[in-house]
Amino acid sequence: MRAQSSEALVLRGVDFGESDRILHLLLPDVGRLTAIAKGARRSRKRFSGTLDLFQHLRVLVDRRRRGAMARLDGATLLRNFDEIRIDPSRFALGCFLLELLDRLAPEGGARADTQRLFRFALDSLALVSERPVDGALRVLLELRALDALGLRPEFSRCVRCAGDALVRGGAVSFHVADGGVVCGPCAREGEGLLAVHPGTLRALEQGLRFELHQLHRLALGPELLAEARLLLGRFERFHVGVELRSRRFLEERLPAVRV
Repeated sequence: MRAQSSEALVLRGVDFGESDRILHLLLPDVGRLTAIAKGARRSRKRFSGTLDLFQHLRVLVDRRRRGAMARLDGATLLRNFDEIRIDPSRFALGCFLLELLDRLAPEGGARADTQRLFRFALDSLALVSERPVDGALRVLLELRALDALGLRPEFSRCVRCAGDALVRGGAVSFHVADGGVVCGPCAREGEGLLAVHPGTLRALEQGLRFELHQLHRLALGPELLAEARLLLGRFERFHVGVELRSRRFLEERLPAVRV
């Protein structure tokens, strides 16, 4: 079997040895793949300017060596998202999205799922590079990234009894580990539930229904943004296990609420 051609996005890269580079790639039919690019830091012919973040590539990957790391044999540039690199706020959001995908994207899986994830990654980078970014877009893209990764939170039905959890008036309980809202009768004392206003949950549900290019139409007030950021931050931290390195920079550049 020859090296296979595929589209790809670079999620992370680490220098290895004197001239090699180890890359975490996202491929539409494979998901996340770790590959080594031999001589990448010396070769101008095979990898010239192509192995950086925020680039849409066509790659040649050799996965024949069972039990060994895949080998990246070549890469050509399809699209360069340069607008992300030159703007600090876009850069912070782009780095955060790529790190989240690098941490949680599966290695393998159903082809429909990996293709959907790749399409989200590509479309989200295009959105970040083309539109002004703010705290609202940051929160909504974090939500959509979790959804694309198969971690869609439940915002309306109780995750324990499937009953309607959005009662009128007062806050609703969200259980981070269970991945959704919990109605009053199903809530257990001492569980550390997160109290969220129904309006915040409805806005997040809208964020899941809209097309990516329509997200800017959602009007999210300061209190709603702050509550949504807290909910998604805890939910993401639960699944990642650690705080992402890019989150602090993101908080500096794109806080959910401007002070």
